[in-house]
Amino acid sequence: MTASGPVRTVVAVDLGGTGIKAARLDLHGRVEARRTVATPVAAGAGAVVSAVGEVARSLVVPGTVGVGLCAPGVLDTAAGLVRYAPNLGMRDVALAAAVQQHVGAPVVMEHDVRAACLAEHRLGLGRGVDDLVVIALGTGVAAGVVTGGRLLTGAAGSAGELGHVPVHVGGEPCPCGQRGCLEAYASAGGIVRRYRAAGGAADRTAADIAASAFHEPVAARIWQEGAQALARALVTTTMILDPAVIALTGGLTGAGEHLLGPVRTALAAGLAWREPPRVAISALGAEASLYGAALHFLETAGLHAVLTSWQAPTGDRGTAPTQEDDGC
Repeated sequence: MTASGPVRTVVAVDLGGTGIKAARLDLHGRVEARRTVATPVAAGAGAVVSAVGEVARSLVVPGTVGVGLCAPGVLDTAAGLVRYAPNLGMRDVALAAAVQQHVGAPVVMEHDVRAACLAEHRLGLGRGVDDLVVIALGTGVAAGVVTGGRLLTGAAGSAGELGHVPVHVGGEPCPCGQRGCLEAYASAGGIVRRYRAAGGAADRTAADIAASAFHEPVAARIWQEGAQALARALVTTTMILDPAVIALTGGLTGAGEHLLGPVRTALAAGLAWREPPRVAISALGAEASLYGAALHFLETAGLHAVLTSWQAPTGDRGTAPTQEDDGC
């Protein structure tokens, strides 16, 4: 893909299970305009596609080179297809082509967590690092991987399904149909489910459970077991990929040091003969996937020179991502 005409802006759209976030950015990566709307999942896949197209079209102006779009689920990014995204009610949806019809400009699609990883690598904790893993901890668990300075996609485009790495052989059931997956223990959904099953209050969120872990035995046990499961998966990740940095993002990172502390301790214990990688909370917060979608479009369009002026967003960026923005 090549750009034609004067290039002044790029539009980025981050499609999530509950919200569609979009922005128009200038050539220095500065946000010119934003829009956020609810994702009309209940109205069906067609309504979701139309909502994405309308939001993107509303931000396109003369000089906009195109749209970088990211979405969760199982994707064929080369073909612009959402193969399966249950939280969006989508199966085999040609999302990129449909949005392109709405906006009348090129559209490039990437997985939301891979987009977040790309942004973290270019602008965040991974800047100047060739080996990075970004892990989104939300309703599910997913990862993006940069190795040797390149974003890893895998043979089937499904690299980074860390949530379904087994951490307990024959363990608790996971929504994927397997047992003992990381997602069953260390996702927001898994923590809430396990807390309720252990007799905890039915109205507690994962954030509530994290806060209660300081003084409530059941919450403390469930939270610690989740942190231990995550650390176990990070030990395997470190042994295979040897990342310099592991960045955590997603709703659970709102727990801050209450998450990082036990994870770092357990990771170090599992890597007794070597130093652990740095583990920290994403520098980009809720903006990571949005910036990554824009970066991915510009790189795909061959506009690498434009990216040299991009800086990490400050002030205007979001805080912790919401739980649906986890790529799962």
